Amino acid sequence: MITNIPFGEKHAHLSIFEPSEGTLVVVPSLSLPQDELRRITGARCYEERLLFLVLTLRQPRVKVVYLSSGPVDPAIVDYYLSFLPDPEDARRRLTMISMDEPDSQPLTRTVLRRREVIERVRGLLDQDAWLVPFVMSELEDRLADYLGLPLYGPPTELAYYGSKSGSREIGRQAGVPMARGFSDLRTVAEIQDAVDSLPGERVIVKLNDGYSGLGNAILPRDDWSAIDFSAEGETWDSFMGKFAERGGVVEEFIEHRPLYYPSALARITPGGDYTVVATHDQVLDGHVYQGCTFPARPEYRAQVAGSARKISRVLAERGVVGLFGMDFFAMKTDAGYAALLCEINLRIGGTTHPFGATLLTTGARYDAGTGLLMAGDQPKYYTATDNCYTGCRGGQTPAEVIKAVHAAGLGFDPVRRTGNVLHLMGAIPEYGKLGFTSIGDSREEADELHALTRRVLCGTGRPEGR
Repeated sequence: MITNIPFGEKHAHLSIFEPSEGTLVVVPSLSLPQDELRRITGARCYEERLLFLVLTLRQPRVKVVYLSSGPVDPAIVDYYLSFLPDPEDARRRLTMISMDEPDSQPLTRTVLRRREVIERVRGLLDQDAWLVPFVMSELEDRLADYLGLPLYGPPTELAYYGSKSGSREIGRQAGVPMARGFSDLRTVAEIQDAVDSLPGERVIVKLNDGYSGLGNAILPRDDWSAIDFSAEGETWDSFMGKFAERGGVVEEFIEHRPLYYPSALARITPGGDYTVVATHDQVLDGHVYQGCTFPARPEYRAQVAGSARKISRVLAERGVVGLFGMDFFAMKTDAGYAALLCEINLRIGGTTHPFGATLLTTGARYDAGTGLLMAGDQPKYYTATDNCYTGCRGGQTPAEVIKAVHAAGLGFDPVRRTGNVLHLMGAIPEYGKLGFTSIGDSREEADELHALTRRVLCGTGRPEGR
């Protein structure tokens, strides 16, 4: 049996955003159900989500080893290094290792059958090193074991708590509000029993291991033929095959409008300390994640953070380590705003890159009392997307898009500590798609910068007065 190698006492309070020394072996493998992953445009380029960790090279005793399925465009690496005070010194402490097998997924499986790569990584390690995965699975456990490294992530035996059913179990133990529902279901008969027991004209059915909303379906109580799948091309037979194999939940469908979709990002250190590091409002297309804004709205920010702390405490007690997210529903009631737990994602998610990039470029610190990121006395806000489609940029190189953003005066200003941080640029040439985080000194400034950047990237506008 493979067991995670424990962190030493020296790293008991390790923050992956701000390591003071040591080697981060970053394995951004999308070790997730591949049938859903294929529905995401340019999915392999999501391995670039963790490139914000290159910014940890700001600390002179930190090294980064970054693995990828295919080569990362050198212009993208140069772009991240350009945020650092000494890019050339940082470059000497950065090792990019490509498998040169972009279509072989997931990445960790490819690494495991390439013993020469494992030996190369082992030769780059110093005494203080750890493995930073995008998501935890048995593959990452095996790789950490072969490398003799501790994992900055939850043990795979705790993965259930990141499933839809496990989320409900943790939510009940933490005593946080949730939608009514039933968990650990696998059969049509169990779905029917749940439908009969829940209020409303519709329910939501979720696969245990669905992500980005792609494993959800809206089921009308009286007409199952009108089921609405969040994943394009899904059928009842294909969905129920997954449901029977993986399990899932049935919950009441929240009809309340307006309905908001906040989330929280939390961290549990190897020593068991837990903290909420950010709250966000998610931007969704139906049920599918598109981006986020920081912070969550003030009307329910404290409720979200409070529930997230309770959940983090329970997970810390059960041995979870690393970064993870929690999604909520928020709505206005007669007694004020209420936040209901939707799910727990025991992995690095869509809000991690925007938060990490903002933290490391601005030097801001999270103020738990206000829920704001503070750079000195100045709060920082941001608006981020993973899904900016720029038809006019398709076929361009990342270097050309980076140049266009800077030429428009929309790059990052290190003096004001505002501007854009680009990501997912590897998807530009083939798909005309990228992500970016727009950082401002107010909610309005971040939103205006984000909208302007979209117009410039899409060729529908130009900056004025910048």
